[in-house]
Amino acid sequence: MDYAHAGHYGNELADQLAKKAASENSITECYKRIPNSKVLSELNEVSVTKWQNGWDLTTKGAIKKSFFPIIAERLKQKINVIPNFTTMVTGHGNIKAYLHKYKIQESPICSCKTGEQTVDHVLYDCKLFDEERDRLKAAVMRTDNWPVSKNNLIKTFTKALQNLRT
Repeated sequence: MDYAHAGHYGNELADQLAKKAASENSITECYKRIPNSKVLSELNEVSVTKWQNGWDLTTKGAIKKSFFPIIAERLKQKINVIPNFTTMVTGHGNIKAYLHKYKIQESPICSCKTGEQTVDHVLYDCKLFDEERDRLKAAVMRTDNWPVSKNNLIKTFTKALQNLRT
């Protein structure tokens, strides 16, 4: 018996009502009427909302956030994750600016010698990727304008983006 509530009428009454409700099947029966799919759907919605709030507040992952600003949209996408694609959407991997940051490369300057090799440089400027970018631009310009945001690039042109190599 819990004596912490002893002498407190409201607490004792709450305990009695809780015990009575727990012993009756009325609450259990009420919850059995809610389909599991509805419960799972609501839990998923709450989880995605919490995830989005954390995503919005973090100062980390700026490159990933530029490609995937909305968590719910990303979860709906089927993406064939390959190393080059992962490098592009994270900015990690074989990107000289990233490797230079961790002292793996002496210089962040791209092999094209026109700037630091960053994701934006590879996507939009690097002369070494002109051919791949031209194919990507052609795919984009059928329905959109170039340059396109990284978010729109992912939403609409994932396959064309995956053909870029780093």
